[in-house]
Amino acid sequence: MGSASLRSEFAGGFSSAVVTLPLSIGFGLFALTPLGERYAGYGVLAGLYSAVIVALVAVLLRANSAVVFAPRSMQSYLISMVVLQLVHSEVYVQLHSPQLVLTVVFFVIFLSGLIQTGFGALGMGGLVKYIPYPVIAGFQNGAALLLLLSQTAPMLGLSHHLEPGALLQQLQQAQPLTLAIGIVTCLLMFYGGRISKRIPAVIVGMFAGIGLYYLAWFLGYSGKLGPFVGELNFVMPDLHYLSGFYALLSERQWWSLLPSMLAWAASLALISSLDVLLCAKVMEGVTQQRQDHNLGLVRMGAGNLVAATFGGISSGISLTSSQANYNSGGRSGTSVLINALLILAAVLFFAQLIALIPKVVVAAMLFVTAWRLFDRWTLQLLKRIIAAGPRNRASLMLDLLVIVLVTLVAVFASLVTAVAIGMLVSVFSFLFRMSQSVIRRSVRGDVLRSRKTREPRLMQLLAEHGHKVVVFELEGAMFFGTAEKLIHQIEKVVAEGAGSVIIDFKRVTDVDTTGARFLIQANDALVKQGKVLLLSSVEEAGRLGQFLRDMGVLAALTKSRVFVDNDQALEWAEDHLILSELGDVEVGAEFPFGQLDLFAGLDADAIALVRGRLSRRVYASGETVFREGDPGQQLLVIAKGEASVRIRPAGATRDIRLVTFAPGTVFGEVALLDTEVRSATVQADAELVCYVLEQEVFDQLALSHPAIAVTLLRNLGRELSNRLRRANRVIYQSDS
Repeated sequence: MGSASLRSEFAGGFSSAVVTLPLSIGFGLFALTPLGERYAGYGVLAGLYSAVIVALVAVLLRANSAVVFAPRSMQSYLISMVVLQLVHSEVYVQLHSPQLVLTVVFFVIFLSGLIQTGFGALGMGGLVKYIPYPVIAGFQNGAALLLLLSQTAPMLGLSHHLEPGALLQQLQQAQPLTLAIGIVTCLLMFYGGRISKRIPAVIVGMFAGIGLYYLAWFLGYSGKLGPFVGELNFVMPDLHYLSGFYALLSERQWWSLLPSMLAWAASLALISSLDVLLCAKVMEGVTQQRQDHNLGLVRMGAGNLVAATFGGISSGISLTSSQANYNSGGRSGTSVLINALLILAAVLFFAQLIALIPKVVVAAMLFVTAWRLFDRWTLQLLKRIIAAGPRNRASLMLDLLVIVLVTLVAVFASLVTAVAIGMLVSVFSFLFRMSQSVIRRSVRGDVLRSRKTREPRLMQLLAEHGHKVVVFELEGAMFFGTAEKLIHQIEKVVAEGAGSVIIDFKRVTDVDTTGARFLIQANDALVKQGKVLLLSSVEEAGRLGQFLRDMGVLAALTKSRVFVDNDQALEWAEDHLILSELGDVEVGAEFPFGQLDLFAGLDADAIALVRGRLSRRVYASGETVFREGDPGQQLLVIAKGEASVRIRPAGATRDIRLVTFAPGTVFGEVALLDTEVRSATVQADAELVCYVLEQEVFDQLALSHPAIAVTLLRNLGRELSNRLRRANRVIYQSDS
């Protein structure tokens, strides 16, 4: 590493250490606040030890980025909840030993580090992220609220906690000067970035607050100022808590707390892991360095585990410190190592100066942190609820209910209860949403058509009887909570006269065994009534297709009624409807020439004249009629068979049908009219018989018989207009 690079790493480590130091002090104090003022020094050291030890362990485990590790608000909040519950436990009442409480707290942190390491080792970095966000938002809001409340007393200059029952009496003892210093410190921490772009706002606010405090002190207002951190009995960290952990496991009086300890540790590990993963994702955007999230959990869990044995609280990824490190030039683990060593040096040589930091300054810093900790999504959710329609409002209200419930339980009850209730409500909320109708919409065949173009007589029949074809477009998961509602809707449309029912799986995310069984039952019921059930957007080789095959659904319907897209299913249903209405009329025969819509308005002599000038061509099944880019100098009229326009988009594995032309229809007319090259490729689907009108022949006809040419052009224009209208209707139905 060159000297310039080393200077950058040192600058980053120094800047991040300056930011990390007060944050670690504040969160250490907050974590152990329920133990009282006498243990404030323990809290300060617990925060500082954590910042040093977790960083050193991470570097030893080859962390090599600008990410800095330090105590975090959420972890400190959870630890303070553990301390609070221990202080009110029967064991504490009997022993009244804060030192034993500290041992229990660090043992819980030790266990949580062990669990967190296990998350990473088992590759569960992704699974932790499946915790419902409303539960996390509730925790976050609860932590922010408690952090604000816990710092109210030091902001007012009081040395004791505010008791709700004697609030007015205690407020009379508040110190306005201390409050003013705290407010100024908060404002500078909020807006310090406008004063200096190079110095972090938290540093500007902290040193300004300390300066104001001691200025008032020297001006003779010491009696009107709140306390400072107080004496720090610093000793080099050692592993003496390990013997305490052994005692907890060997002494029966603590066994009653073991289930609670495990629950606290699991909750702390879960929330800490989620916090680490989210912060790591944020820092990836800053440093442009991809991280192994599972390895990150292992590092963090191991660091917290080791920190607990030395008397340190949990740490996470400090976004503020990491940003300061990166902005000052830190790019590797060297800057993180320098950060940790500088904090350790500060504790070793400047412990007494740290002890003189005013508590109101630390409280102001935590006040700002708490304000920023409030979940912004909750506020956005409130706005969405006001603006949402009735259907969506109920779903959004469920999310808000979870957030409020978790927040209140976390503040007024216990952490474990909040976890349980939050997860339980989220599960019921999920089931409620999933039990809503799986039907996105239903549409009839007289509105939604296939891309097959037929003779006018058949198109008119489909317009009149197309309502007998019903398409159900599904979305979401088809499982026991939604499948039965679909079956009821199918029964309803069949009772109203539907003969073909298409179920479109394009937007279906999953199908369970109950949903598959319902499909088989629905098919059996329709078959008994002479009706048909079709499935669309199902590829047999795909995950959904394989599941339906394994469940016997494809065998029950047969492959002839399972289609890879909705268009093919609609064509099958239309063909079935035409046969049921007209019967098997002249199947295989050529379309009567005189009934072609192209010749509408012409008398028999004119039709005979035109027919004499057309050539007759036969194409085998699969043969290409013309290719995209070929010269376009013929118009073709289908007398027998079908031809389809198909394309294969880049990256696709199969062709997509744009349109199919049936007997009695015209294609190729666009290139004839504008004399440009062919815009697509057309292939014969079966043996195809066409009458071909060449460009040269049409030009001669226009000169010798202009009235006939005008009639042909008018009929072509009407056909193009009808196709455009159908295309518009398909686009509208697809987007609606």
